[in-house]
Amino acid sequence: MPTTQGAHPLSWTSVRYDAYSHVLIILDQRKLPAEVVYHALQKVEDIWQAIYTLQVRGAPAIGIAAAWGFALAMQECPLEADLAVQEAKRIGSYLSSARPTAVNLSWAIKRMEQCFVRRVGETSVSEACLALFEEAANIQQEDADMSYAIGEHALTLLKPGMTLLTHCNAGALATARYGTALAPIYLGQQRGYDFKIYADETRPLLQGARLTAWELVQLGVDTTLICDNMAAQILSTGCIDAVLIGADRVAANGDTANKIGSMGLAILAKAFGVPFYVLCPSSTLDTSSPSGSHIVIEQRADEEVTTFAGFTIAPLGVKVYNPAFDVTPASYISAIITEKGIVKPPYVFA
Repeated sequence: MPTTQGAHPLSWTSVRYDAYSHVLIILDQRKLPAEVVYHALQKVEDIWQAIYTLQVRGAPAIGIAAAWGFALAMQECPLEADLAVQEAKRIGSYLSSARPTAVNLSWAIKRMEQCFVRRVGETSVSEACLALFEEAANIQQEDADMSYAIGEHALTLLKPGMTLLTHCNAGALATARYGTALAPIYLGQQRGYDFKIYADETRPLLQGARLTAWELVQLGVDTTLICDNMAAQILSTGCIDAVLIGADRVAANGDTANKIGSMGLAILAKAFGVPFYVLCPSSTLDTSSPSGSHIVIEQRADEEVTTFAGFTIAPLGVKVYNPAFDVTPASYISAIITEKGIVKPPYVFA
């Protein structure tokens, strides 16, 4: 696919299915902000690799990508119903293994599997396989609608002219459109709210510096990039009105797994009396996990920490601890905002 420089905000999508070519087109987020590069994927192995290597990332976006990958893979399944159902379970398990922490991935796969089994019982295997494309499209459209609703609800907690602090990337790159934590910023920009944003760089993969800053600068938002270890100093000045983050999994008690560094930011926000808001679709809620201690935390490769832009920055042989996420206790969260509304402590999810 050609490289496009200077794409206008929302003229691109992170994940898109091309029905004409029968391929999944993803925006390679590893290349940003230097290049805007798209890949056309068709094999389930390539889609698994794209999710695992963070070519596509963000809890909702990887769920969408996996849904399309499931639909594509099932086009080659056996025509005998029992064997086709077994193949659906195998493909679903395989795709779910790419990223264990983000619940949207397993949620989307479970929905695709249920759609297939239901349709097989009603029609033929061939027709059930075709129905999977409609289901994947529904998942993507629903995510866009949920992002918009999250933004609307969040704006009721924010005022024009506020200064906000973000961590990692929870914008349009991580979703079907608008984002979660960035959704009120997108909508606020359209409505003249004139928010000022401080974006944490988010080590070790710099999703804040490479992705959030890229989105917001294109959008025309007043954006200031800071190193992660500057957050305490900024919060201490009193200039931050609220902290907004996304989520990869929210336990039944409100404990929230998000990009590593989120918990520290929540503790700092509480220490300085700054509201700390979690914005996510209801599909991120995992009521089967009673608390954050039940959430599996993905461990990433040593090289993400020991190298930077292709250069080695740590001595050979040093040990590395590289969890991709941490879990913020519910007691540090001021509100959890989904497309259904705003929930404040104590957190009770139906």
